[in-house]
Amino acid sequence: MTKAAQDPEKVVSYLAANLPGLIMNAGQIVLIIVIAFLVRYLIHRLINRLTSGRSDGKAPLLLAPLKERATEGLGPLLSERRAQRVRTIGSVLKSLTSFLVLGMAALMVLDKLGIPLAPILASVSVAGIALGFGAQNLIKDFLSGMFMMMEDQYGVGDVVDLGPATGTVEAVGLRVTTVRDVNGTVWYVRNGEILRVGNSSQGYAVAVVDLPVSHSTNVGRATELAGAAAAEATGQAPLSEDVLEPVEVLGVEKVTAESITLRLTVKVRPGRQWAVQRALRARIKAAFDEAGFEPPIAVTRGG
Repeated sequence: MTKAAQDPEKVVSYLAANLPGLIMNAGQIVLIIVIAFLVRYLIHRLINRLTSGRSDGKAPLLLAPLKERATEGLGPLLSERRAQRVRTIGSVLKSLTSFLVLGMAALMVLDKLGIPLAPILASVSVAGIALGFGAQNLIKDFLSGMFMMMEDQYGVGDVVDLGPATGTVEAVGLRVTTVRDVNGTVWYVRNGEILRVGNSSQGYAVAVVDLPVSHSTNVGRATELAGAAAAEATGQAPLSEDVLEPVEVLGVEKVTAESITLRLTVKVRPGRQWAVQRALRARIKAAFDEAGFEPPIAVTRGG
């Protein structure tokens, strides 16, 4: 009998001996794949439910166990801030779920096919280490962004000082934070490069008003007049909507050759300190002019 005639016979004999096992393995492989995609679908659906908005206006369920430092003073931006935060965290959870579930399913399928897993796992480990060294900055940005999201250090609408940039946060991602400064310039700051965060929009802010007056001014009278003008201004709309506590007059802050500086402070809603400062300066300046106080005169230094 020729070799060509023997080959079909070998195939037939092999199938006859191993067909039940092949059919069983094929069925198990299909079952593993179906279960993996079903589990992935169910977990993703659960994540979607946890990240969806609530009819009562409260934060999504996914954010319930996490810190939320945002205040109601953000208004419409509060919902956008929550939506972006929960969308990013939900996306990470979905990616992690897909990786774990489908990865485990792939390993189980390879095992059913009789492929040794040890060399594959070793190769994946080496590749992972090499990738980690090559993408250190990317991993650093990702981890920093993830912890920042979970701790809610800042979000959309917050006024922040990130070191490289200062301004209003427009977008927050796992790799980059977008900030627009007072001049309208948009800054893209990598999360891994942010070493410290100064947030002016959490809890409350303090409006600090410094008032320079001349040395000939009656300091006691000026202090009293500044406090009265500030109290009157903060008791009326629109400033009354931003002010949280009464004005505190601190008195003389510093004395220089050119002037005497008086200082007063007032606790206000987050992000409103600059508007309150401008309004108080204008009101107190008008009161000083009406009282006849002379402005400080710069000292000219010459040889």
